[in-house]
Amino acid sequence: MKILVIGGCGFIGSHIVDRLLEHGHTVKVLDRQAEQFRTPLHGVEYVFGDFTDSAHILEALTGVDAVMHLASTTVPGTADLDPSADVRNNLLGTLSLLESMTRVGVSRVLFLSSGGTVYGPPDVVPIPEDHPLRPINSYGIVKTAIEHYLQAFEATRGLSPISVRASNPYGPRQGHTGVQGVISTFLKRAMAGEQIEIWGDGSVVRDYLHVCDLAEVCALAIASEKTGPYNAGFGDGTALTRIVDILREVIGRDISVVFKPARKIDVAKSVLDVTRAREDFGWTCRIGLRDGMEDTYRWLQKQAVQHG
Repeated sequence: MKILVIGGCGFIGSHIVDRLLEHGHTVKVLDRQAEQFRTPLHGVEYVFGDFTDSAHILEALTGVDAVMHLASTTVPGTADLDPSADVRNNLLGTLSLLESMTRVGVSRVLFLSSGGTVYGPPDVVPIPEDHPLRPINSYGIVKTAIEHYLQAFEATRGLSPISVRASNPYGPRQGHTGVQGVISTFLKRAMAGEQIEIWGDGSVVRDYLHVCDLAEVCALAIASEKTGPYNAGFGDGTALTRIVDILREVIGRDISVVFKPARKIDVAKSVLDVTRAREDFGWTCRIGLRDGMEDTYRWLQKQAVQHG
């Protein structure tokens, strides 16, 4: 199968491209710029442009059998700063993509949604896919709206959509700007001898998923005939204070932590029920939190050596 990966040069996208190639697929990538940490991969076709530009999309869709839509111009921590831009770039941009797909006859699409934001404060933990969607921030609201449009295009235009609601992915090649990726950001700051900032008392529990495990479930999902939402998480939660404890063990020294006032947007506990993905795809997480954090640490050390 020839698969277009929109956002294939990013953190998650680059790992998904790797896994698709391992599964024997042909890959085309649409992204705004080349990968930050690697040179272009042999055998991968690259198209550089914005997924919100219909001309770039139509060029990228030529000759493909399926689309994986991973691109987002915001992250949970920044979307609320400009909700209008979030809607304009991500929601309207995705609608343009879906319309272009129907125009050229490409029906299969995987959308990378957000298991950490679409549900809002959960009624039950772990959270199943049929839990009500009650997002409390712009990022989650837009992801939810896109999922609803996918359902509408399935019902009215023959689209075959599947959504992967990822929890909190981490691992090599993640950016370290401090706005996304607790584990990578904490590691980077600890390695630089800087303080780690935690909003609240550190009791917030999240479901941390190694990016390679996320890439695997996405590769299995796009090749299936399944539609609808699928959670992708480790299926277990870890408090921020425990993350810091493991970081101390991994790097072998103490880490300075400062606690800041809690934020209203932070749900106290978010852990995903991944039964559906396990049963339908035979998928299970293979990388535990401690091993995954060590893997990320080793990668960061190599980056530090290479870039002096």
